[in-house]
Amino acid sequence: MTNAEMLKRAYRIFPGCSLGSYYLPESHEFVVRRGRGSRVWDVEDREYIDYVLGSGPLILGHAHPAVVAAVREQIEHGSTFYVVNDRAIELGERIVEAAPCAEAIKFCASGSEATFYALRLARAATGREKILKFEGGYHGHHDAAMMSVTPSRLVQFPTPVPDSAGIPSAVERQVLVAPFNDLETTRTIIEQHRHELAAVLVEPLSRMLAPVPGFLEGLRSLTREFGIILIFDEVVTGFRIAWGGAQERYGVTPDLATYGKIIGGGLPLGAVAGPRDLMELSNPRKKGGPGYAYMSGTLNGNPLSCAAGLATLELLQSPGAYDRLRALGDRLRTGLREVTARLGFAAQVLGEGPLANIYFTDEPIVDYRSTLKADSRLTQQLTRRLLERGVLVNFAAKMYLSLAHTDADIDRTLEAFEAGLRQLRSTG
Repeated sequence: MTNAEMLKRAYRIFPGCSLGSYYLPESHEFVVRRGRGSRVWDVEDREYIDYVLGSGPLILGHAHPAVVAAVREQIEHGSTFYVVNDRAIELGERIVEAAPCAEAIKFCASGSEATFYALRLARAATGREKILKFEGGYHGHHDAAMMSVTPSRLVQFPTPVPDSAGIPSAVERQVLVAPFNDLETTRTIIEQHRHELAAVLVEPLSRMLAPVPGFLEGLRSLTREFGIILIFDEVVTGFRIAWGGAQERYGVTPDLATYGKIIGGGLPLGAVAGPRDLMELSNPRKKGGPGYAYMSGTLNGNPLSCAAGLATLELLQSPGAYDRLRALGDRLRTGLREVTARLGFAAQVLGEGPLANIYFTDEPIVDYRSTLKADSRLTQQLTRRLLERGVLVNFAAKMYLSLAHTDADIDRTLEAFEAGLRQLRSTG
């Protein structure tokens, strides 16, 4: 079966030939058949170095033998139970030990569910309804999160702009939006709405934007002063930029943290973690009592996902694992800077640990609006040139690296990157 034949079938049943919001550019589409290590192969057996990695869960790479063995062993003992199981206990203990904010944890099925439930806990704890998020910050697909992620128009803060049709206006009125890395504007909004705000929800590393010194510390001080729940969305950063995630890396401890991606080892899993008093609000034995917040799901703590997550975290705890991840990220980011400088392209290369992305602009990138100054047309064209050379990227989000990537992978990627840019420069 060829890519063209499979794509024809996919277009018939999947709107836009996409499983979610990500899709490959027309004329460069393919259908994945398998993955191993740092690579995927399409149905015609063409090979690609993969920097999408399932949108981030596969920090060990595709089909890592330890993860495969853990899932194979578990599935022979049962695929789901809906009651507390040993794999869930072991993984929960590991996450609680790693996360500075955590004393207790509740599993769910995805990072999106995790941020949804964290906001519910914050509202239950405070008795308030409004939340504050940051422009450009992505926290999943539920209604409150889908505000000003990639706004269709730029409006005055703190007005939100819905990213999707079908969101009730009542939800829109409960969300405030601030500019990331602008503590003074954020302070003004929080002070004006302090009696209404239940939570401040933030990606500590907002997409690829690193927090400026004092920003996260300022959020922590403001939320504590006004009794607002500070939630770190660690779906991307958790167990990636450090064992203790962004909390460890930046030295700021939130009230709640949400997790996804890595903790499931490539299988569906999310979690909310925090102090016992907050998490106790989700105790089903207290249903009907004051402040009880419902958190449940058929596949919460699924043993297959937990087994894959445990195998992944065990390898991440191996000596030198994070040193290697940082070295890979540094090598890629340094190489991207050197290539663009050598070819005369103005570019900003951002990232932390095993994460990277590039913005073609000569202006610093510090918030969402500064990303809009980048040449997105050039990025889209470069994506096509890289696909032609066997490199799979999603510049609209970020480049993910794994322990399966090698120095040779990075070197080949940089060669493809340079060849692609040279081609684009020669064709104008």
